Amino acid sequence: MPLGGDDGVELDQLRHSAEMERESLSDSLLGEDDPLAEQTGITARPGDDLDRRTKRKLDCILLPFLALLFLLNSLDKSNIGNAESAGFTSDAGLEADDLNTSMGYFFAFFVALQPVGAAFGRKFGMRRWVPGCMTLWGFCTLLHIWISKKWQLICLRILIAALEAGFYPTTVSYLSLFYTRYEFAVRLGIFYGQTAVAGVLGGILSWAVFSRFEEGPSRPQIPPPMTQTEIGSGWRSWEVLFLIEGCSTMAVALLGFFWLPHSAETAWFFTAQERQWAEQRIRLDQLSGTNPAAAAADDSAAHNQVHADEEESDGEAHRRLLSTSKYAHRRMSVATRASVTEDAGLTKTDISSAFLNYKIWHILIVNILSAIPATAFGVFLPMVIKQLSPSLDLSPSASNLLSAPPFACGAVVLFVFTRWSDRSKARLLPIFWGLGLLLIGLLLTLMIPVNNYGFRYFALCVLLSGSFIASPLTVAWLTNNTPEPGKRAILLGINGWGNLAGIFLALLFTPEDRKDGYIRPFIITLLCVLASFIGYIAFWVILVRENKHRADILANWGDEQKEREDLLGDVPLAPTMSGRIGHATGLTTLVRRLGLEDVRKGDEKMTYRYSL
Repeated sequence: MPLGGDDGVELDQLRHSAEMERESLSDSLLGEDDPLAEQTGITARPGDDLDRRTKRKLDCILLPFLALLFLLNSLDKSNIGNAESAGFTSDAGLEADDLNTSMGYFFAFFVALQPVGAAFGRKFGMRRWVPGCMTLWGFCTLLHIWISKKWQLICLRILIAALEAGFYPTTVSYLSLFYTRYEFAVRLGIFYGQTAVAGVLGGILSWAVFSRFEEGPSRPQIPPPMTQTEIGSGWRSWEVLFLIEGCSTMAVALLGFFWLPHSAETAWFFTAQERQWAEQRIRLDQLSGTNPAAAAADDSAAHNQVHADEEESDGEAHRRLLSTSKYAHRRMSVATRASVTEDAGLTKTDISSAFLNYKIWHILIVNILSAIPATAFGVFLPMVIKQLSPSLDLSPSASNLLSAPPFACGAVVLFVFTRWSDRSKARLLPIFWGLGLLLIGLLLTLMIPVNNYGFRYFALCVLLSGSFIASPLTVAWLTNNTPEPGKRAILLGINGWGNLAGIFLALLFTPEDRKDGYIRPFIITLLCVLASFIGYIAFWVILVRENKHRADILANWGDEQKEREDLLGDVPLAPTMSGRIGHATGLTTLVRRLGLEDVRKGDEKMTYRYSL
């Protein structure tokens, strides 16, 4: 497709900008034989010592603190289950069903507000949004001590749900700004693994508290927080649990205002050289991953253009750099960004493009189905363990302590799988194996007789080992295949609707199922996970076909069209069946009103290839 006028000037300008970016990276920070350099045309690589120092500081200073935040988030979400095993509802004068009702309200608001929380987190920045919300929900956790009415419990759970809604997508999006694509999954595994670690810590903490504050005449005489408690009766064990976890959350959240940087360029723990490299390594990764198809195109045109640019007069260069056109707002070169690790920034296009992405809705469905076990056992595992063999009549402290090993298995296996995923540069294959492990655990739990407590407990360990794998690797796939940070944050927020699994668990694990050892919930969970497994296979097929479709389109394009698509994303496409359906249904009109017609960004470009 020949170019002329403003279009040709714009393409020349973008080509020049991209080439200057590559040369800047090459001259300042790179050495030879770098694998990323081979993909980007850069024939150098970073200094090993500088790169190792930068990643070491991220791994030792930023990642552990984010993991601690998520650990506290998970504890505050699941502590009500630990408290219930110690008689929370009966002591507070509530019905047993009130707990399930409050959990239903919690997850309804938590799920509905996920994209909203993600949008606010991206708009105001991680450093301000997350610590502020954490301080407030920590205070709400503390207020559980004074609950005496059903409406109080429901209101507090709704408030915590609203405050926690944007935490996960905002924090994961923030974490992805500091790591390259194939460094990310294992770090996300460490981060997301805090869900399992919370189960371990929550079980041990509950055991310690419940053992120290067991009901009976010999328990410690501490001044009670509730005015209606009899004089000298002391604190209840679940009250101490809420006190410890609520105060811990508030203390760490306040520290977050000072600990978290807005971007790599403002990180207090980096030297000036490390700040520069922390930014540039992400730029380089974006250059290598955003346009793998275009990288295979003929480089001679760009090379000749650079030489032509060098020979132009100062006046011509000045006019070219100041030229404007209708495409000026579409520039995608990373050279135009102030900081690729900035934690704030969101556009209307980011939001609309995310919601019109059909892949996220497929992912959402399979994520809901696969997340039911992890979500359910994060709350109900102590009660499930107590009912595995009712004849044992486990105490609250014993059932909470026994919940720690299954969660520990989940954390260890998650780390192994995410490390495998990064090394193999594959996301979907480890998900398949993880779901297979989960299915085996569910089958064993159902098939082993009730009187064989040891083997049923082992089956729970297998079950939990596979429960935490699919969700973080799905998030890793989304972050790897969404170059636009704003759109990425919204997609992660939509994916957060996967917490609808929490609403299902409130309906599945009811008090009526306790006497049967939760057999009915286990059967339904097994069917959901099996459906999820089939759905992930279908998603793999969709990606393979999409990549092939784009390769077929590029096979009929010339080098200039490929380059234009890579830079502007506006090369006209032949009419398709989906396009005709969109025109007939009015979707095309909606897209035009949103300003998305004829423009493709990031993964929408025909030159982009989805990783598997």
